[in-house]
Amino acid sequence: MAMHRAGGQDTGEGGGGAGADVPGTTVEHGPFEPAGAGAAFERWTLRAGPYEASVLTLGATLHTLRAPDRTGATAQLLLSSDELAHVLGPARHYGATVGRYANRISGSRVTIDGVDHPLMPTGNGVTLHGGPDGFANRMWQAEEIPGGVRLHLHSPDGDQGFPGGLDVQVSYTLSAAGELTIAYHATCTHPTVVNLTNHAYVNLSGEGSGDVLGHLLTVDADAYTPVDERQIPYGPYEPVAGTPFDFTVARPVGKAIHDHHPQLTGPGGYDHNWVLRERPADGTPARAALLEDPVSGRTLEVLTTEPGLQVYTANGFTGAVSGAAGVPYGPYSGIALETQHHPDSPHQPDYPSTELRPGQEFRSTTVLRLGVTD
Repeated sequence: MAMHRAGGQDTGEGGGGAGADVPGTTVEHGPFEPAGAGAAFERWTLRAGPYEASVLTLGATLHTLRAPDRTGATAQLLLSSDELAHVLGPARHYGATVGRYANRISGSRVTIDGVDHPLMPTGNGVTLHGGPDGFANRMWQAEEIPGGVRLHLHSPDGDQGFPGGLDVQVSYTLSAAGELTIAYHATCTHPTVVNLTNHAYVNLSGEGSGDVLGHLLTVDADAYTPVDERQIPYGPYEPVAGTPFDFTVARPVGKAIHDHHPQLTGPGGYDHNWVLRERPADGTPARAALLEDPVSGRTLEVLTTEPGLQVYTANGFTGAVSGAAGVPYGPYSGIALETQHHPDSPHQPDYPSTELRPGQEFRSTTVLRLGVTD
């Protein structure tokens, strides 16, 4: 199948701000008040050609992403909700910026320079996604940049137990070529650990259109990190060859998801970290995964500077949240492709380090490249 970018004219309208320095991209913003909210927060909308993305200041959240199919018809591709009870509850991580430490830390503690730092637990003896009041719950400050929006957050020393003050920036920029670039930057006042990601759930057929088990997935990884019953990695990297985790060539997400493999029976599907092939030394994002929808023809290529990719197939979804289409989100309604450092890295000396020290800068870039197949 030939893969290409969808064409089209700029569909943006003038508004609260225009990214005039990026040809074909407009940026506007205004209040966004989900159902049940007492006070509004902001929604920033980026438009370029046939593509559109919206970002909320709550959680620095990628709320919607629109792209055309092979016929030119556009659809909203992210699982999301406009209900405040959902945004603050079961849907709080949908598209959110997750931190200060994405994924799990075992024992709810980190030790840096011999000093033990207890963390706020989220249950089951772990701290997940930065703790019960992580970055997904915070109100970020936003400013317009050419072609997009930059969001800022200050996380104070001791926030959720993590040492050191942390100043974080996340920027979203959209191009008419169908590339949404997410760039992260952070600095600290004392030694700490940092692992940031975006937690969007994608359905290339359109949100509310059914499950993603028929989507084709390729992951540029020859190994993954097996996990225990708490989803904490143990032992060395495991080769994917000959296992349900082998996506080195494209195959349906659901092809082996119900196999009686010990790594799949507990979580009921994929919720694992793949060890990506070596990234370029110059910090250029390299491909991590390719997701293809044979029905619509839409494709999503994920490029990143990060060493790992968490693939989560929404196994635990119960239908408690519905999106704009009014369809409850059940298991496998979407797939999260979370670029990251490996889970529990602070306790795994063989993993790439997630420590950040004063005078250093944390930088990470992920590109979501949309396209269509003929």
